[in-house]
Amino acid sequence: QVQELIGATYGAEYTLPKPRYYKSRKSAQDAHEAIRPTYLAEEFSPEALKSSLNGDQYRLYNLIWKRFVACQMAPAIVEKTSVLVGADIYEFKSDGEVMRFAGYTRAYKDEPEEQADAVLPAGLKENAACQLLELKAEQNFTKPAARFTESTLVKELDRLGIGRPSTYAQIVSTILQRKYVVLQERKLFATELGETVNRILVKSFPEIFTVSFTAQMEEELDKVARDELSYEEILHDFYTPFAKALEEVKARKGEIKSELMEESGEICDKCGRPMIVRWGRNGRFLACSGFPECKNTKPLNGEKEVEQTDEKCPECGHALVIKTGRYGKFLACSDYPTCKFTKPLGTGVRCPKEGCDGEIIQRQSKRGKIFYGCSNYPKCDFVSWDKPVNQPCPQCGNAYLVEKSSKKKGDFLFCPKCKHEIFSKELDSVS
Repeated sequence: QVQELIGATYGAEYTLPKPRYYKSRKSAQDAHEAIRPTYLAEEFSPEALKSSLNGDQYRLYNLIWKRFVACQMAPAIVEKTSVLVGADIYEFKSDGEVMRFAGYTRAYKDEPEEQADAVLPAGLKENAACQLLELKAEQNFTKPAARFTESTLVKELDRLGIGRPSTYAQIVSTILQRKYVVLQERKLFATELGETVNRILVKSFPEIFTVSFTAQMEEELDKVARDELSYEEILHDFYTPFAKALEEVKARKGEIKSELMEESGEICDKCGRPMIVRWGRNGRFLACSGFPECKNTKPLNGEKEVEQTDEKCPECGHALVIKTGRYGKFLACSDYPTCKFTKPLGTGVRCPKEGCDGEIIQRQSKRGKIFYGCSNYPKCDFVSWDKPVNQPCPQCGNAYLVEKSSKKKGDFLFCPKCKHEIFSKELDSVS
């Protein structure tokens, strides 16, 4: 059916002599991922059904339809040319490419191409002399690998054979809920708690907390599902050494706990005993070494959970500090618990909704995701996943921009109204 459709729509040169088959990846769950058209009559094409679908339904159906049609079309033919230019001891290279036959890309003709043709100057000949017109001196520094986002982490799990498509969402939500990582501006940052838990587990169970173990276990479970292995055999091979290692760790419970405690050099202001650094649900804190007789605790100096500000408390006049709570950062009086004044942490950007006098503030979802909403919620329902910046758009005059980041583009500012983007030096001047 699809070959007939391709021939009638694009021409015989776009068809294949025989259907193209694709081999499933090891981690693929075909029953979940077999999303493709099953009947390719003209009356079921995306354009024919557009009036019967809403915007999201049409875009999704159009994507599935074109993806399937394209995968059964002839390959595209691209002519690539490389030019090498010698200059003293240096050598410069420039690449150009021209599309000679569109092939499968014809299926996406009404969508923007990912990369336009890069055409080299005409009349180039081998050993021809070149004249230097301009020389630009630029300095580049090696950048660290980009932090994982939720999507790039899932891609890495898939590449390593860890988990299955149906479990990826649960894996990501678990590490967020347990505060092993935090999500800031769509990037995952390992917390001190996460790094500490990882260090203890890897040291205590080195044969289990490895990529190869997880991938191997997934493969063995697949063999059980195919009735190629007995689950009793797998459980026995896993649990016998694991139970032994678990008993050894239990015997070292006190030693592991003491390793997590650190001397702080501070004295308890209630009983005079030394204060020690301990771990709690929300991270590290100072506690009296005389616990349980003395239950004095206080935040650890230098921790980011309390940051000083120049703003004064409107109720008592003491300085306001930035604290971190269950739903993210907020402003609180430094004279707590005597004064219990708090207010949300603002961004300095007024709410863009017409008639609203609120301010956009930082908030945190139940899954630990940082987002930005109006301080007048629930009266105003404005929300944004991107951090607003108090800077008007130079192109359309919109009152604010938002911060964005991608692996290809890096950090940049984006106008949510006209889609204008600001990069590099222009971004520095705006910031």
